[in-house]
Amino acid sequence: MNSEQTNHFEPEAFKQNVLHHLKTTYSQEIEHASSRSWYLAMVRALSEMSVADMVDTAQDPRVRNAKHVNYLSLEFLMGRLTGNALINMNLYAQVEHVMQMLGQSLSDLLEYERDPSLGNGGLGRLAACFMDSCAAQQYPTVGYGLHYEYGLFKQSFVAGRQQEAPDEWRGEEGYPWERLRPELTQRVGLFGHVETEQQQGKTKRRWKPAQTVKAMAWDIPIIGYKSRTVYPLRLWECRAEQGFSLDKFNEGAYIEAQQSMIEAANLTKVLYPNDNHEQGKVLRLMQQYFHSAASIGDIVARHEQAGRDWESLPDYETIQLNDTHPAIAIPELMRVLIDEKDLAWQTAWSICTRVFAYTNHTLMPEALETWRKSLMTKLLPRHMELITEIDRHVLKQVVQRWPDDTEKQAKLAIISTEKEPMVRMANLCVVGSYAVNGVAAMHTELVQKELFPEFNSLFPNRIRNVTNGITPRRWLTYCNPDLANLIRHKIGHRWEDNLDHLVDLAAYADKPEFQSAFMATKKANKERLAQWVSAHLGLEINPDALFDVQIKRLHEYKRQHLNLLHILSLYHRLLHEPDFDMVPRVVFFAAKAAPGYHLAKEIIYAINQVATTINQDDRVNDKLKVVFIPDYRVSIAELIIPAADLSEQISTAGKEASGTGNMKLALNGALTIGTMDGANVEIREEVGDENIFIFGLNVHQVNQCLREGYDPHRYYTADPLLKASLDWLNTDYFTPGEPHGLKPVFDTLLRDGDPYLCLADFRSYVDAQTAVDRQYRDVQGWARKAILNTALVGKFSSDRSIRDYVETIWHLQPVKR
Repeated sequence: MNSEQTNHFEPEAFKQNVLHHLKTTYSQEIEHASSRSWYLAMVRALSEMSVADMVDTAQDPRVRNAKHVNYLSLEFLMGRLTGNALINMNLYAQVEHVMQMLGQSLSDLLEYERDPSLGNGGLGRLAACFMDSCAAQQYPTVGYGLHYEYGLFKQSFVAGRQQEAPDEWRGEEGYPWERLRPELTQRVGLFGHVETEQQQGKTKRRWKPAQTVKAMAWDIPIIGYKSRTVYPLRLWECRAEQGFSLDKFNEGAYIEAQQSMIEAANLTKVLYPNDNHEQGKVLRLMQQYFHSAASIGDIVARHEQAGRDWESLPDYETIQLNDTHPAIAIPELMRVLIDEKDLAWQTAWSICTRVFAYTNHTLMPEALETWRKSLMTKLLPRHMELITEIDRHVLKQVVQRWPDDTEKQAKLAIISTEKEPMVRMANLCVVGSYAVNGVAAMHTELVQKELFPEFNSLFPNRIRNVTNGITPRRWLTYCNPDLANLIRHKIGHRWEDNLDHLVDLAAYADKPEFQSAFMATKKANKERLAQWVSAHLGLEINPDALFDVQIKRLHEYKRQHLNLLHILSLYHRLLHEPDFDMVPRVVFFAAKAAPGYHLAKEIIYAINQVATTINQDDRVNDKLKVVFIPDYRVSIAELIIPAADLSEQISTAGKEASGTGNMKLALNGALTIGTMDGANVEIREEVGDENIFIFGLNVHQVNQCLREGYDPHRYYTADPLLKASLDWLNTDYFTPGEPHGLKPVFDTLLRDGDPYLCLADFRSYVDAQTAVDRQYRDVQGWARKAILNTALVGKFSSDRSIRDYVETIWHLQPVKR
């Protein structure tokens, strides 16, 4: 915090508070306390400080009277909070000293914290960065998510295959950073029917839910950078309205006595319940509505408590929908305003369309959420009525604009006209929002021209761009302290508040002394990762090797299987070409596959089987190793990213909206190998063509290739190295005794048409990797490029992203505390 704030820290008082919690909260004696108990007591003392600031921030009249952004997201992948919080509070050194006085190592204690399992991939990590940047720049913010009991899942590998287990991230003692806020409890209805009522001569439609559950609020403090500003991440937990039934229990019906509690708890049990069956679909939609309804209820209550009229709601609140998961919030606010607050339909719609904004994260039609109208009608009958009215209202505008174009009318409808009508949540978001944004310049252009061209014409200037960003507090200062200190030594501290100042580092890119120092920090990070791999996976790797890293969600469009083909090509050449030479390389993967995503799991299995074979082959071990790190999470990323030499960003052009891993890796001095996709395009603009390895088809060429009838066999038969590498997957070489073990991957690339064009890009990818190999041999040249990657990516700070949102969409004012 600022110097005044730091002075409020009293080491002796903090020490006594830690000891107090050790004894009274965790029932431990100093002499016999476990390290985990010391960690919990320390964090409890820290969280008391930040929760007090969070309450004070909320009660500050300037904050209460300011416009807020309410960030609705089903994912907030926060990472471990304590170390990052200490940096933001400017208390790292002081707390480290106090814990040393108590005989404890702060760095050792921090290892006892488990990542909150509140997200999956880039969507949740982006939301976490945005919350950090909003608090750092002191823009009034509330984040709204779900309080998952298990989150996604804890991943392990058994015989190479992904195994999923519950991730009990809170531990038996609970999570010390969070606070239950029972006074904020909301009630959420489900199922039931709609009745017509007469009130004061008016006909009203009233929803009569068949089931009501309670949404209990848990607040996690998001701490501003060197200030007293702390805003809440508010997570909703589902509990039964009517809990334990003593009557049924006394009758001996022990399970039935708890049935409503069990059913309610299921709603916030896991992130994204598997929806490849009907019960899963119902549960996922229930989960989305529960999240949206509780959040809308909280926002409405805050506005009402301030004594403001409903017409002024857009002046004080904006609601950012992070993807379509919270889209049902739009008809929910309509329901509240019309049914509960007695506003006219047009008035309510005018308010809604000035409150909501929507972030689109995908161009792929299959990833744009749709729900069966019949399911929506069953679960949320009043909302289905309102969606139908919204659809009718918008279609009037469409017919007015294109009176004879039934094709456009069908495309822009919220409710599809197919045999099984579907509710298109992306269409609902676009028509119900005053701003729609893409997340990278190229992505936004494609949203305007290819995904929503008609909406772009119907609502000019509604679709805008806000390129994603990452928080430098976590993704440089915290995860790479040696590099952060080296940068401070050269260019001072200004970059910590404004990452644009990193450009000053470029002046040192050609200085041999600085090159050596920069690469020494990289080497130390690589040694740290190598030690972790040795200790946890039992594999010895060479820290002087090129560390080639692909860490992201496992999905076909991200093309981990293209990376696998390159590994196979290297292995094949090492075994069959006596004159083939390559710099030693360790290829790292870390990724989870969604439980119901069969092919993604097969790709994981293939990578693991190939890795096992290569890593046990003495003929190539000084040249090539493959490491798949299980249970990918933020703390694992914090270990891998500072150690990476090469950043794999190899999605099919036009499929990755932005990416943020590409930004984190470049910031930490990794060179990117990637396609012209997502934010890679803008990274290339910033760092320069000579400091990035671009390969493959661009978006136009991908579309042309698919239009003309893409045939992967043509590439397969024309390239002997590709054929040899791919054919290996159709043998039992990597799965002894199981000749078809890797056939699903072989089939998707050849028999099933290679939908993401891996074979079309293979040769270009191999050539780019050859250029990487050649460049890595030039130690000084590589160091120069690595330094420039760090120096020139200041644009990709989430602080800048938030300023863009504030200026072009939210129109907030900071409240400095």
